[in-house]
Amino acid sequence: MESEMRPLYEKQLQKEAVVDVAVVGAGAAGLCAAIWAGKKVEGHSIQIAVLDSARKLGAKILVAGGGRCNVTHCQVTEHDFAGSSPAAIRKILRRFSVEQTVQFFADAGVKLKQEETGKLFPVSDSARTVLKALLDQAQSVGVSITHPARVTDIDQLPCNALAKGRDKQPRLRVVSEDGVLLARHVIVCTGGKSLPKSGSDGSGYRLVEKLGHTISKPLVPALVPLTLADGHWIRGLSGLTVPAAVTLSKASGKRICTYSGSTLCTHLGLSGPSILDMSRHWLIERNADSNVCLNINWMPEHSEKSLDDLLQEHRMSAFGVLRRWLPDRLARQLCIESGAPDAGDLTRSIRKKLVQSVTATPLPVQGDRGFAVAEATAGGVPLEEIQLETMESRKCPGLYLAGEVLDVDGRIGGFNFQWAWSSGFVAGSAVAKSVTVGNN
Repeated sequence: MESEMRPLYEKQLQKEAVVDVAVVGAGAAGLCAAIWAGKKVEGHSIQIAVLDSARKLGAKILVAGGGRCNVTHCQVTEHDFAGSSPAAIRKILRRFSVEQTVQFFADAGVKLKQEETGKLFPVSDSARTVLKALLDQAQSVGVSITHPARVTDIDQLPCNALAKGRDKQPRLRVVSEDGVLLARHVIVCTGGKSLPKSGSDGSGYRLVEKLGHTISKPLVPALVPLTLADGHWIRGLSGLTVPAAVTLSKASGKRICTYSGSTLCTHLGLSGPSILDMSRHWLIERNADSNVCLNINWMPEHSEKSLDDLLQEHRMSAFGVLRRWLPDRLARQLCIESGAPDAGDLTRSIRKKLVQSVTATPLPVQGDRGFAVAEATAGGVPLEEIQLETMESRKCPGLYLAGEVLDVDGRIGGFNFQWAWSSGFVAGSAVAKSVTVGNN
């Protein structure tokens, strides 16, 4: 596939080349923004240049969904995201819906299929299909991509308000390791800090902070596995997967949030959708209050009372009851942890302890696997600093932002990709409109 793409991205930058649009970052949001900037110019000829720091384009796309790329989800709402206000997120998502995403990829030759979970994947089950379609679409509208070309600085250029044709003057200077671009519009799509080997190493935050933006704190990994204390019995169940419910609570017992779904025991702690969805909330809440508590219900279909009733109703060993719902290894370990005997009736105190172990095992989380493993970043530029109709910065005219550099992160299941497609579409379309108006 790389030989087919080579004409698109082997172009070298000229010294201080002038372009209409410079896009920083060739990930999902950056490619989408560049494509729609090119598609929406309605016959006008514009120059769109994309710069990316990665040696291999689209690394995040290629590893997403286990190499299959979970393009989006069948139902996406603002409630699937955290960070900035739901109302602001909703406004952007509605500009480019799931249906429009599916149609865009269909027009690009990528048919999507829906799985039982609601996730949408390419029928090819290959992320390369998605990346190639994006690069082909970019090439078809004349986008040039240069990489590896790390952007080290973005400066505002002085603008002579009395100059003739001032609307066509470059407003921003983009400095990269491969050259300099003078651009009328710059779209920053550098991503967050997750998977830094893919190029999203957090450098984009520094670029936009210099131009007046703030970065919400704390900036933490999202969709990341959590680690447990060394020697914890859960680590001894590595490889075991069960449906479970994970709950985050304040020390007072007040519930903050609960996530249910497949849960994976690992040699370091816990992973799986329920844990990944919970991770950003645990990290942020712990930063504010070190006394927050995390626990897991291994039998989410049961409450403490219903499980207690079940254990009293069935005259068999506790292990015999639990193994009807849980894998033997987990059922036996829960009995060991609560002191339940292999046979015979349970005393009331042991039964209560077992119920607590099953429905609310405390999780002494020590930390997380970090940005190197995380699938997303919690934190970024708040949407209140962006004009939601265009994604243009309220701090720096001509600067636009899209994707993960913004303070929006979704739960697992294709939601972060949908945010990239939606925000990239809004930014690219707005830039195209600005360019065409300026050229008239």
